[in-house]
Amino acid sequence: MLKEFKEFAMRGNVLDMAIGIIIGGAFTPIVKSLVDDVIMPPIGLVLGDVEFENLFLVLKSGTPPGPYTTLAQAQAAGVVSIAYGQFVNTVVTFLIVAFAVFLMVKAINRMRRREEGVAPEESTTKPCPHCLSTIPVRASRCAFCTAELGAATG
Repeated sequence: MLKEFKEFAMRGNVLDMAIGIIIGGAFTPIVKSLVDDVIMPPIGLVLGDVEFENLFLVLKSGTPPGPYTTLAQAQAAGVVSIAYGQFVNTVVTFLIVAFAVFLMVKAINRMRRREEGVAPEESTTKPCPHCLSTIPVRASRCAFCTAELGAATG
């Protein structure tokens, strides 16, 4: 069983995943700061001086009773609340991290294809110049309008 685990752990995919988790863990605080400190303040300003981290809904008042101007005040008073502003920040952070990971994976896959000598995907179809139907690239006659297209290439 130990041998099987070692084989599993040493596979390329598992190592790639581990590296991705470590990089993602290091990258997330940077994106969180970007969202909290750079992106959301201007959005809050445009929406009328809204601080997203202080948007919350009071479900049950605390001691002393409200109103509470910040989420920290409400939490210190023991308020039961839904902190939807922090949720919005977290969703924006997630979307940025997910997009960055997507771009990273796309770049890595492109580099791997180049290393393996795989040519970029070529289209296998083209539009017929007469009827604009989709036909195979190597066709010498359109199957739809029967127009001659010239000699087949390839």
